[in-house]
Amino acid sequence: MNIIIMIKRIICFILGVLLCSNSLTFIIVYLNLLRMDYSFSNYLSYISNRLECFTFIIGIPLIIVSLKKEYKKIIIDKTIIRRKQ
Repeated sequence: MNIIIMIKRIICFILGVLLCSNSLTFIIVYLNLLRMDYSFSNYLSYISNRLECFTFIIGIPLIIVSLKKEYKKIIIDKTIIRRKQ
């Protein structure tokens, strides 16, 4: 059961990294709009309406959730170890 949870966390991490890297690539590419006399507020408005840039917001929580430690399990393991001693 523990192996299945780790595989899910690894897949979640990889998916989060892929979403973030894809969206950051497009955000950097769209920086060229600033060279065409776009203001910074227009640039932020433009990338906030693009789906490929919005996936950055989805990717960050996926990475955070996949790296989250299971504190209950650690506490339970410590109490079990203390009881054995």
